[in-house]
Amino acid sequence: MSQLDSILEFNKSFVESKEYEKYQTTKLPNKRMVIVTCMDTRLIELLPKAMNMKNGDVKILKVAGAVVSHPFGSVMRSILVAVYDLNADEICIVGHHDCGMSALDADSILHKIKDRGVTQARIDTLKYSGIDLEEWFQGFSSVEESVRHSVEMVENHPLLPKDVPVHGLVINPETGKLDVVINGYK
Repeated sequence: MSQLDSILEFNKSFVESKEYEKYQTTKLPNKRMVIVTCMDTRLIELLPKAMNMKNGDVKILKVAGAVVSHPFGSVMRSILVAVYDLNADEICIVGHHDCGMSALDADSILHKIKDRGVTQARIDTLKYSGIDLEEWFQGFSSVEESVRHSVEMVENHPLLPKDVPVHGLVINPETGKLDVVINGYK
C-alpha cells in the first residue's frame, strides 16, 4: 500500500469516527501570534508544547531553517496576511540548534539535483536568467545570526505596522528549552 493510500484509509476512519471534533477551532489565532519556524520533524509536536500552544492558538509557518529570505516572498506575505487579516499582533521567529540549514552546502545540493535527473542545461538556464542557485541554497553558520537576520527583515518591512513586536528565539530540539535572541518588546 502506498503512503497516500495509507493516509486516505486512515482519514476515512478519522472522519467517520469524528476524531476531528477535538481539534475544531476558528481560523483566528487565540493568542494572536504568528510563528515562523523550521520544518524539522523534531519540532512538529515539541515546539507548540514547549511554547504552551495548542490547536487554534497561533498561526505557524514552517520553512527550512525558519529563514525569512526575501522581503516579498511567500513567508513575508503569509506574515502580513496573518497580521492584517487574521488578527495576529505579534510575530515570533523560532530557529533551532542542530538545524540542517546550518550544514547545508549548495554544491552538495546541486550535485544531488543532477543525480536525480535535472540537467546541467536546465541549471544553466536558471543561471543565465539571473538566479544564483549557490546563494539560494546557501545555509547559515549561526542559528542565532540567522534568527536575528530574519527578525530584522520582518520588523523593517515597509508594510508591517511598527507596533507589532517581532521576537527571535532558538529552541533546543532535544529538550524544548527556548533561548531569547531578540525580545521584540524592547
